[in-house]
Amino acid sequence: MELSLLFEYGWVLLVLIVLEGLLAADNALVLAIMVKHLPEKERKKALFYGLAGAFVFRFASLFVISFLVDVWQIQALGAVYLIFIAFNHIYRKLVVSKHDPQNQNAKKTKNAGFWLTVLKVEIADIAFAIDSILAAIALAMALPATGWGTVGSMDTGQFLVVFAGGMIGLIIMRFAANIFVDLLHKRPGLEIAAFLIVGWVGVKLLVTTLAHPALAILPEGFSHSTGWKVTFYVVLILIAVGGWFLSKEKKVEDGIGDDDRLDQALEEEKAKE
Repeated sequence: MELSLLFEYGWVLLVLIVLEGLLAADNALVLAIMVKHLPEKERKKALFYGLAGAFVFRFASLFVISFLVDVWQIQALGAVYLIFIAFNHIYRKLVVSKHDPQNQNAKKTKNAGFWLTVLKVEIADIAFAIDSILAAIALAMALPATGWGTVGSMDTGQFLVVFAGGMIGLIIMRFAANIFVDLLHKRPGLEIAAFLIVGWVGVKLLVTTLAHPALAILPEGFSHSTGWKVTFYVVLILIAVGGWFLSKEKKVEDGIGDDDRLDQALEEEKAKE
């Protein structure tokens, strides 16, 4: 692989890892809330079964999507979905939770049994997997072909980047969630930045759809042009940097451990939902 190609693939993989980490932290909070009512041993089992199911689903769905990724209708649905979840999340975060705090806090959830909890975790994992797989594919599709053959409609190199990003996301959700939960707790604006990036990735997939030969609304080579690639990555970096510097940093008291921070973040998330 040429050095320039290796750099471009490495850059996309790095972006995927950071994005997966931020999204996995938010997802880990949701999963932790779902299993918090269970005894500790059952809590760990429920998360293990749920994540094991997510691994199988991601692996299977990635192969299915790889065969359908070149269908413009699938691209269009993926683009609309990514843009929708991004703005829906940001709207709920910035508008709904502030204007209707009493209704948000008044919501009560019934504690479910072990297997029903596992089922809920499984469904949540699948929803998270769809989000991250679509975002990863939208990023990978603009990468140049490696010439290593194809998996479905995707170049093998593109497929491997998406696969690596998805698996790293699961690993982060399982083992490194506390680090990202701590980061989001200190700089809550990063969560908004992460979903802005998801929305921007949705715009990227929309551009790819409009440049599809079957539609040809945009020139066919536009989505792979240097100008569009530079524009995309410059905006992406600006969102990430803006999210970091514009997010007010919360002071965390010394002596508070990771578990305490996670519990504190969980309580805050419960208050929002």
